[in-house]
Amino acid sequence: METRLSPEFAGTPDGQQAQSILRACVHCGFCTATCPTYQLLGDELDGPRGRIYLIKQVLEGAAPTRSTQQHLDRCLTCRNCETACPSGVAYGQLVDIGRRVVDAKVQRPMAERAKRWALKEGLTSPLFGTAMKLGQALKPLVPKSLKEKVPPATPASAWPTREHARKVLMLAGCVQPAMAPNINAATARVLDALGVQALVAEGAGCCGAIRQHLSDHDGALADMRRNIDAWWPQVERGMVEAIVVNASGCGVLVKDYGRELRHDPAYADKAARISALARDPIEFLAAHGEHIAAKLRHKPAENLAWHPPCTLQHGQRLGGQVEALLRSLGFSVSLPAESHLCCGSAGTYSMLQADLSKQLRERKLKHLAHVAPQRILSANIGCIQHLQAGTTMPVQHWLEFLDEALRN
Repeated sequence: METRLSPEFAGTPDGQQAQSILRACVHCGFCTATCPTYQLLGDELDGPRGRIYLIKQVLEGAAPTRSTQQHLDRCLTCRNCETACPSGVAYGQLVDIGRRVVDAKVQRPMAERAKRWALKEGLTSPLFGTAMKLGQALKPLVPKSLKEKVPPATPASAWPTREHARKVLMLAGCVQPAMAPNINAATARVLDALGVQALVAEGAGCCGAIRQHLSDHDGALADMRRNIDAWWPQVERGMVEAIVVNASGCGVLVKDYGRELRHDPAYADKAARISALARDPIEFLAAHGEHIAAKLRHKPAENLAWHPPCTLQHGQRLGGQVEALLRSLGFSVSLPAESHLCCGSAGTYSMLQADLSKQLRERKLKHLAHVAPQRILSANIGCIQHLQAGTTMPVQHWLEFLDEALRN
């Protein structure tokens, strides 16, 4: 795709990166067929190819409008289009740039600005856990629009106390410890069963994804630097062999720290090292199938449905691996139709684009129901909570399920 950047963007890091991405696009439209919002709305501008044209026009000097902003807002950033693209267009990076540029030029309505600010500051705040407990205690009083975002309080299993020579760092995250604290504990217990000790560094917090997808790039970079500072002492001393990130939405960004901070002389090398150490749990556990099988105490005869998060299958390109491990352990795991499509959670998307999000959830749950599961497994807190709000069927992180099988 031929581009002629306006003087405002020519020569800037964002401009150069966007131009490189745009020039890889050959207009084929394969991406359109896999785009969830295009399938729902049928508008070219609500598909990847149309959004690419909108971003291209703005970078070439066209004035963006509120309509431009809304078409970019409706993108889930599921990156399904990247998996389908034969030319390797890095659409996720391009849409992040496009949103930042458009948001700097088009002022949002006051109510919308307030909502976005509340999400990026509230969800990442240390007080979020307290707010969640209060919401759970007073759930009948919670506004209807937020009620489904408040899950029932669930206890966490005990954190393992054994010391092991093999150690990994684990990102606790910001939302997950408050909404589903057992996920981190279960992850640590599974690792412990394999002779690996999980450490959580004091000072590490949100990975930066929430701010990144709300166009607060500087805030996202600050989150990344804070996490690097928290992890660096153990990384520098060679104490840990990996950084395990059990929320796939966080993992896809931690693996991108090196690229995001490549122009920062104080953090570029450290960020590259952190990204090289980042692992989704399946990458760490896939090679230990026989060891896990030998330790299984319980194999529930359930039909499990696997929902692969977009950040796992499209962002990290790890599709097929979790269900393969579970099947190798003797579990019955079904993959529903349209498993490549987003469930509609997409971080804060379900709160900012509620109607589209719910339509995608209903579509996803319909396909999941067709395989008649007794339990749905996934790998990202956002997907788990979003799906659970629409069904009475248990929805669980796959590591919680594996932890139960190892303990019972």
